[in-house]
Amino acid sequence: MSEWKSCFFIGYREADERLLPRLELVIDRLISEENVRYFYVGGYGGFDRIAAAAVKRAKQKYPDITLMLVLPYHPAERAVPTPDGFDGTYHPEGLENTPRRYAIVRTNQIMVDTCDWLVCYVCHGASNSRNLLEYARRREEKGLLQIINIRESGVGAE
Repeated sequence: MSEWKSCFFIGYREADERLLPRLELVIDRLISEENVRYFYVGGYGGFDRIAAAAVKRAKQKYPDITLMLVLPYHPAERAVPTPDGFDGTYHPEGLENTPRRYAIVRTNQIMVDTCDWLVCYVCHGASNSRNLLEYARRREEKGLLQIINIRESGVGAE
């Protein structure tokens, strides 16, 4: 069996529950066909909430997968309890000297740099999510990452 893979989620705050069935299909495929076992989700908006819900549902079928809440700010700064359904919290290394106002953007870049898959919901311009998707595409072109962008038109690989 090949080594276990990881997946990070990014998307718009205004994402709604209609994305849940699409995310569930993508997550099931990542687990069953791509050997993804580690899922990382932020906690700052609609898409993060929906992605976490989809992974929690997948844990019922695949209890060996791991769901982690990604923390852009060091937990010593403000303790964050592990939310229900999560297996823990994760604060990436390398953020020590990052100014607070850039912490989320830098955290997202680190996650894109270290995960095997990026599942995103990006469908309009000028946003941090769009900028991160462009950053991720450069990694994908080098064969370092695979991207699935869930758009309003359906599920598709970017």
